[in-house]
Amino acid sequence: MLGIETSCDETAAAVVAGGEVIASNVVASQEDLHARFGGIVPEVASRKHVELLPLVVEQALTQAGVTWEDLAAIAVTHGPGLVGSLIVGVAAAKAYAMISGLPLVGVNHLEAHVHAAFLRERDGISPFAESGADFPLVCLVASGGHSDLLRVPRLGEYELLGCARDDAPGEAFDKAARLLGLGYPGGPAIERAAAEGDATRVELPRPVVKDSLDFSFSGLKTALKRQETGVRSQESGERRTARHGEGGHSAPAGWKPALPGGRRPPLPARVPALPATADLAAGFQAAVVDTLVRNTMEAVERVGARGVILSGGVAANTRLREMMAKEAERRGVPFAVAPKRLCTDNAAMVAAAGYHVLRRKGPDGLELDVFSTLPLGQ
Repeated sequence: MLGIETSCDETAAAVVAGGEVIASNVVASQEDLHARFGGIVPEVASRKHVELLPLVVEQALTQAGVTWEDLAAIAVTHGPGLVGSLIVGVAAAKAYAMISGLPLVGVNHLEAHVHAAFLRERDGISPFAESGADFPLVCLVASGGHSDLLRVPRLGEYELLGCARDDAPGEAFDKAARLLGLGYPGGPAIERAAAEGDATRVELPRPVVKDSLDFSFSGLKTALKRQETGVRSQESGERRTARHGEGGHSAPAGWKPALPGGRRPPLPARVPALPATADLAAGFQAAVVDTLVRNTMEAVERVGARGVILSGGVAANTRLREMMAKEAERRGVPFAVAPKRLCTDNAAMVAAAGYHVLRRKGPDGLELDVFSTLPLGQ
């Protein structure tokens, strides 16, 4: 099956056999293009998809060593995502389906992320199979636009246990990175800076939504801003001290250069240094990760899950992967997460999900529409 993914700023195509074996997986990133703007510009993303998609599809077929006659169907993301970007992918998939006569199937982007952990290379084993996990599962889909906590009794059935009330974790990372001047994309930028910092030097809350497994990160972002403002204030004070003080200390009110006999009044002790940018990044990352892990493990306890799956772009974060694995092991629950290259947006997961969707409900018609929001499990 051919998969096509254009929900945001990645132009991707892949060929997957039997809903799990990756024959090819081509991704053309627009990251550098949008970095100059500090975020994704929808119109720019759409135009780039138009330019890149035919080349990416051709490359996916070539790498897989197949022709159109070898394919069984075409799967394409039709939501959720940026409407302009989705239109490009769906329109192309419709054209390919009309010309080739292949069935067309629309795929929910969130469901595709769930399938990432079930993918494998030709001679490999999937993370799901390797983990020993079984249904029912709890799956956390954490990305730039989503933070969905799902109960999965079997593939194709989803119950929403919790979701983002405001900022999704990836969005929170982007905003935090912008606040700290770390650049775009925010997730990798925060992670790089955090590697040089000390999270214990930063006091940030772990947000709780009362009587719920939902997530809320907007307050955490505000707390970070307060900390960052304190750092700026201290740095400004230190610059003033360097100009007007002595020995790096602030001169007290009414201080005079010397007293009779050449004695000087005692200088105040230096105020303890506030966290540096790297510490702020480390503290923010730790707060987001702790919150995601806490809610996921609480969901596992509530529904009696026999496995945990972590997916979505934020699942590429090393600390999140490590902490989720550690907590799952402590509870004796199998844990599976896809390789980092399959956590971020790609078409292999779309093709894998499309295989199962096609078997479950049959093909879609050429009236297949796109949706900026497309809930899963509601």
